Amino acid sequence: MLALSFSGSNGTKIHLIVMMHVCTSVVITSKCINALSSPNFSSILAFGDSTVDSGNNNYILTLGKVNHFPYGKDFPGHVPTGRSSNGKLVTDLLASYLNIKDYVPPFLDPNLSNDQLLTGVCFASGGAGFDDFTSVSLGGGAISMLNQLELFKVYVTKLKGIVGEDKAVQILGDALVVISAGTNDFVNNFYDTPTRKMMFNMDMYQDFLQYKLQIFIQDLYDLGCRKFGIGGLPPIGCLPAQITLKHSMDRKCVEDENSDSKLYNLKLIERLPQIQALLPGSRLVYGDIYGPLINLITQHEKYGLEITNRGCCGTGLIEAATLCTELTPVCNDASKYVFWDSLHVTEVTNQYIAKYLETQALPQFQI
Repeated sequence: MLALSFSGSNGTKIHLIVMMHVCTSVVITSKCINALSSPNFSSILAFGDSTVDSGNNNYILTLGKVNHFPYGKDFPGHVPTGRSSNGKLVTDLLASYLNIKDYVPPFLDPNLSNDQLLTGVCFASGGAGFDDFTSVSLGGGAISMLNQLELFKVYVTKLKGIVGEDKAVQILGDALVVISAGTNDFVNNFYDTPTRKMMFNMDMYQDFLQYKLQIFIQDLYDLGCRKFGIGGLPPIGCLPAQITLKHSMDRKCVEDENSDSKLYNLKLIERLPQIQALLPGSRLVYGDIYGPLINLITQHEKYGLEITNRGCCGTGLIEAATLCTELTPVCNDASKYVFWDSLHVTEVTNQYIAKYLETQALPQFQI
């Protein structure tokens, strides 16, 4: 596993490691860690792409809709909700672990209750990225990060109308803000359709995206947010769609794309403390996605998984969104697969990632 570290004294880091070591000697690790260092959040707010979009794309004109079967086949009620999986997303699971709510609803749902607004919503959109161009690339029509920010401003106004100015400030300051994006930027703009490759080399494009992320965090901070969990990139080269395009015969991960993901994540780990230093009273925590996901892929048998290089939907090679429909055959048991479709993971994978973040990332908000 990859350790998550942030700015702080050596003593602080050692103290955290010791606590976690003591906890691992107890039978139920997660409960021990929760008792020691689980932070309290008022709500959960999610921004980014399909990894955290719980259904906003249902309400817009876009090719990135997943509000149809077989999506959601293992979700409570067995209904498609607009989540890019067979079940729950990482944000749903984190909200449940933190005793905030069972699911994080999309902000564009016209039937949201006041309680749902108070405990947090999702602004993310499948197909979005930090690069503004990403949301319109390939005719996707996703809600850009800039427009997600505009939706958040509407949310803040609604929140103040429900609880008043002072209480709204408190809720926003104590909310867990999850930001998960970046994969679409590289896949849509650099690897598969090299639009940005004509303007940037890889190093420059990574820096450009993280600059856009920094501006986004600053804007959320100015609107009252203080606690940010920023997800890193997954091993992009292990997405079944990328394998199909580059290594269709041997079905091995595309290592140069994985190397790009690792470099991006290292840069992000270095950059977040710098951003935090510019935002008094803020806490920025890196959420490692690459580590737990590559661990599942390379040690799948240890976790009861069988298929790692193709999705459960259809052939698992290219199907996603509009290519994965109720007419598409699916595997018998999605819990044996790392990936649900050619781009997104199964609920069992999300459970593993969420549990990893619960024990490795969330306690850092207490430091």
